[in-house]
Amino acid sequence: MGITAASDRERAAGGEATKRTTCWPMFLGIDLRDRQTTLKSDVSVSGVGVHTGQPASLHFHPAEADTGIVFDCMRDGVSRRIRALSSEVGSTDLCTVLGDPAGIHVATVEHVMAALFGLGIDNAVVEVEGREAPILDGSAAPIAEAIDRAGIEVLAAKRRYIRILKPVRVEAGASWAEFRPHAGTRFEVEIDFDSPAIGRQRFARDLHADVFRKDVARARTFGFMKDVERLWAAGFALGSSLENSVVIGEDNRIINIEGLRYADEFVRHKTLDALGDLALAGARFLGCFRSYRGGHKLNAATLKRLLTDRTAFEIVEAAGRERGRGGDMVVVNGPAHAPWML
Repeated sequence: MGITAASDRERAAGGEATKRTTCWPMFLGIDLRDRQTTLKSDVSVSGVGVHTGQPASLHFHPAEADTGIVFDCMRDGVSRRIRALSSEVGSTDLCTVLGDPAGIHVATVEHVMAALFGLGIDNAVVEVEGREAPILDGSAAPIAEAIDRAGIEVLAAKRRYIRILKPVRVEAGASWAEFRPHAGTRFEVEIDFDSPAIGRQRFARDLHADVFRKDVARARTFGFMKDVERLWAAGFALGSSLENSVVIGEDNRIINIEGLRYADEFVRHKTLDALGDLALAGARFLGCFRSYRGGHKLNAATLKRLLTDRTAFEIVEAAGRERGRGGDMVVVNGPAHAPWML
């Protein structure tokens, strides 16, 4: 790759280009969109919350450039707009919660955020009915299908990316997760369970919309029958069922009659969760996220570690208007809705 000084014209255009542009040849075949996006029309999904067991609905609305993803929530007649940012994460116990867990919040946002990230939606207002997102079939596929029905609108404003400059790693016992530089957006996720129904599985892909739809979106959440009573006692999984979860029985067999959607559905779902958790960065990232025996808490901690080290990343956007599958990226100031600008 080559590094050159930003042109005078780029510096003059709003004063945002700061130091250099970088050429990423062909982006490993990944088509990175130059412009921000939103939805073309409103669309809704409804069901029950996997933890509350109560009815839940999400209403997706188009939004202007630089809005980011925001959730409009209401409790006891009081409304609050919660940005989908790592700075708003209130809990990571079994799911990702945005807002105050004891007050106004929205829980189980990871599948929603994964679908928006996976399909390349930068801006949307999500109106929430209930206290958590509906679990639907346990995957992100129904949300992805709803987004496809709404359509994607390309906006005039440029999309900005968080480009990873150096490795950032977090360890927790035998588990670890890290960001590393990479010419594209890549996930390498590995899990290792004692259960022979799961065992050790690894999923590694460069991510774009087609890969998300085909290889990630349909992977369902999963759990063990032996843990059900403990989870119920703690107020979790009250809406869980065989219709929205892959369940592993006491004999280490899959209870669901239809079986698995992928032979390695478990690690694909962990990848889905990681994708949703990292979508809370405030901008899409160019780099590789790797994890071993990770989960929501580790994903959140690793993202926080990255965003608090300003030497580990820079904000870039396309230098030209139409970059297609390759071209220059110029370093710019951070987007207004990003957590480091709050």
